[in-house]
Amino acid sequence: MIDTTVPSLTPSKTPVPRAVAPVTALAATLLVVVGAAQGVEPVAVSARHAAIAYATGPRSDRVARLHEQLRAGEATLAFDRERGYLRALLDALDVPVESQTLVFSKTSLQADFITPQTPRAVYFTDDIAVAWIPGAPAIEIAAHDPQQGVMFYALRQRVIPAPPFERPRTCVECHISATTLGVPGLAVGSTVIDVEGVPFSALPVDHRTAVETRWGGWYVTGDTGEGAHVGNTVALDETHPVLEIDQANLNLATARDRIDASRYLTPYSDVAALMVLEHQTHMTNLLTRAGWEFRVAAHEGRDTGSDGAPNTLDPALAATVGALVDYMLFIDEARLDDVIQGSAGFEAAFERRGPFDADGRTLRALDLETRLFRYPCSYMIYTAAFDALPARARTAIYQRLWQVLSGAERGQRYARLSVDDRRAIAEILRVTKAGVPSYFESPRR
Repeated sequence: MIDTTVPSLTPSKTPVPRAVAPVTALAATLLVVVGAAQGVEPVAVSARHAAIAYATGPRSDRVARLHEQLRAGEATLAFDRERGYLRALLDALDVPVESQTLVFSKTSLQADFITPQTPRAVYFTDDIAVAWIPGAPAIEIAAHDPQQGVMFYALRQRVIPAPPFERPRTCVECHISATTLGVPGLAVGSTVIDVEGVPFSALPVDHRTAVETRWGGWYVTGDTGEGAHVGNTVALDETHPVLEIDQANLNLATARDRIDASRYLTPYSDVAALMVLEHQTHMTNLLTRAGWEFRVAAHEGRDTGSDGAPNTLDPALAATVGALVDYMLFIDEARLDDVIQGSAGFEAAFERRGPFDADGRTLRALDLETRLFRYPCSYMIYTAAFDALPARARTAIYQRLWQVLSGAERGQRYARLSVDDRRAIAEILRVTKAGVPSYFESPRR
């Protein structure tokens, strides 16, 4: 079991004593998955429910499709001696190399191969995460199935025709948790680790987390200005395990001084990529949770309000929709301490994926001055997982989204969305997102 006690991650010249035992049992985790999600209750739905059938239902994620193409001889993966199938796999799944981030906490099925000198490289796009460790026997992959949630695969690093993608059963032991909202999912954590990479504890991180407590257990390259964080460092005293903010660990241009970068595809662990990944993992879990809850509710005939009216929602479903839309619109986003700039070209590679409106605007445009995105609405609205939500769920999400964007929602928390923000988001969605209701107009208040 992983210890969820979190030592101090705040700036400190004098370590704060904490009685924390190191983690000794590590389950299969692609990313750090520890602790509880912020402010959202996990779904109380079994993966075996008839409306879900996670383990046995049909899969349509992109790794499953690639697996079938390999078996049919319609695709091949080239193997190289240095990194095995890594480059070929990224190309086949259209995962950009610029997305590389490096995590050196021993939180993986292949933990024995991870050290601060040999971190695990994580590459990602909207629905895929690929994790590779130098010398490890397998590549780990997580693929977001539009219906089922995140599927977990391993690709063994050995030369055979049509290499198969295996599904390790142990992955869901950690990847279905309170942090993932009770569905098969992912999370990024800030981890307190020792000099060998052994984790003491962690806290889950997304765009709502203050930057100064982020990135423990990760290398971070790029410029964060005066913004302090606990990346690029380890806990030196096992009896008082804390991560201290150290100027020597801030604003690294590359990771070359920390690792043998020639073993990796790039020498970067890009801060902009890491921040997008943090947002994306929790958004992925919220989408899966909404799909599961609406499917189960419809199966059990309880997807309407207590009055039974067809246009009202069960309160639990309404709460799920509210949490998803709030997160989608970055309502509780932590403000950045200073301007942030990546070092690997991730910003440009990410933004190029669009889509764009006639004025060249896209929800993928990064801000990185006071907030993550220039237009605070998640690009994950364009994913297959969003489109695969039950029609009733999509309708409810659009209704709530418009309630906020139109200015009808007058709560103080929503005041951070300016009229210009709300107008730009509505205008971009209206022309770039198929299925947006006709009532989406340009907000005037």
